[in-house]
Amino acid sequence: MSERVHRSVMNMKVGMLFYLLSLFLSFFSRKIFLDCLGTEFIGLTSMLANIMNYLSVAELGIGTSIVYFLYKPLQEGNHMRINEIMSILAYLYRWIGYVIGIFGLITSLFFPLWFHGLGVGLPFVYFAFYSFLAASMIGYLINFRQLLVSADQKQYIVNAYFQSISLTQNIIQILLAYYYKNIYLWVVAGLLFTLIGCILFNLHIRKIYPWLKIDIRTGREKLKEYPDILKKTKQVFIHKIKSLILYHSDDILVGAFISIVQVAYFGNYTMITNKLNYLVNILSDGMNSGIGNLIAEGNKQNTMKVFWELTAIRFLILGVVIFPLLLFFQSFISLWLGNEYCLNDIIVYLLIFNIFINLSRGVVEMYISAHGLFSDVWTAWTELLLNITLTLCMAPFLGIIGILSAKILSVFFIAFLWKPFFLFSKGFQLPVSIYWKGMIPFYLIFILFVGVNIAVKEIIIDSITTSLLKFIIYGVAIIVPLLMFYFLTLLYTTKGMKYFAARNPYFYKHIAKYIK
Repeated sequence: MSERVHRSVMNMKVGMLFYLLSLFLSFFSRKIFLDCLGTEFIGLTSMLANIMNYLSVAELGIGTSIVYFLYKPLQEGNHMRINEIMSILAYLYRWIGYVIGIFGLITSLFFPLWFHGLGVGLPFVYFAFYSFLAASMIGYLINFRQLLVSADQKQYIVNAYFQSISLTQNIIQILLAYYYKNIYLWVVAGLLFTLIGCILFNLHIRKIYPWLKIDIRTGREKLKEYPDILKKTKQVFIHKIKSLILYHSDDILVGAFISIVQVAYFGNYTMITNKLNYLVNILSDGMNSGIGNLIAEGNKQNTMKVFWELTAIRFLILGVVIFPLLLFFQSFISLWLGNEYCLNDIIVYLLIFNIFINLSRGVVEMYISAHGLFSDVWTAWTELLLNITLTLCMAPFLGIIGILSAKILSVFFIAFLWKPFFLFSKGFQLPVSIYWKGMIPFYLIFILFVGVNIAVKEIIIDSITTSLLKFIIYGVAIIVPLLMFYFLTLLYTTKGMKYFAARNPYFYKHIAKYIK
């Protein structure tokens, strides 16, 4: 096994371990927080977290740009160049931290207009927001070194440290909520654990990279020698604004057009979908830097082979994520929190379709980023303007359905038509017809199995999942053979899945005759 594959597998193993632990704890903690701290508190903190996401746009995409420039010197072992690039990152991130702090203070001046009449009171709103703001600034001022670790295919180290801290924080917050029901203690615990995690992580980084010498003054002086960093940063910045509004504004929009309480109800669903997105990101993060290094090697044939292999893996993951949601999403919410927390079925299907769009485009976006192709800023503006226009037109009349529909309509065509063309023409320098010839089988198979899932849900699932025991029994009995059949269908109809299966010697002797 090559070092690149070994590190990718290690990233995924560690990420999956902590994902499963955090997934179990999240469902338990959500119930405790709703019961002990109230739906208004949960809705408020979700909105404040989304405001912090908007403030983080000040990062401008510098991190994405820096990671791209680190791939080649890491492959060559050029420590001097790495130190220069990381010093530039430190200099830029220091200013980003200050800018976020200033804009955060300005934003807080509008809180009396936005949050008047809340039961928790304005003092707590300010206390919680300034705590979130401090945690964000700490990340930019102290914790920027994790970008080097990620670019070096050692994301498992980042996951091990920060997920351990996050799990411990969650447990402490559960105990504080259950025994004291004090919202101030809940917020303080989050800030303290953020600080502890950053300190411990940076101490460990010094042991991994003893040659790493970061100097803010050097970073400021060397910035002019790397004009491409600023050029690509400007391009990434537009894409980040688009992604921020499209994928991190739902809670704010629901709060603005409907109510704070509905933010909490909607948040019960998005907590699950976010966890599933996080699962896919774990697998992707374990491969991102490997793709960057693969492209840096210049082996086009191997690059394309890995592209189709990752596409097959992505569609397998889509089945693992989408099919259970189609079958059991509403039943799970009902059994977990109660029927009163269930939203309209149309909202659920729109959420699932949003997940499909977001996840199915992942491999193309991964390769676009690894190639440093950020120049199509017009697509970001198009998606952004469409989303704002459609949301303002639809949300006042359709509520959550309008918000989700606007998002789907604004990204669908660019995600499925333009981005593949952009990658193949500018990155691979191949006809886009090659892409569609390889992708059509994936889409047809997936659509077929979606139809099967919906039919099974309507005929069987809705009438039998009336208790937790039945939910588990029927869930396992239905989803396991369904996913196995889906995998076998992909295996015998797509080369990408054959490439993936062939990595295991045991499977290789059985499927080698199907690989051409």
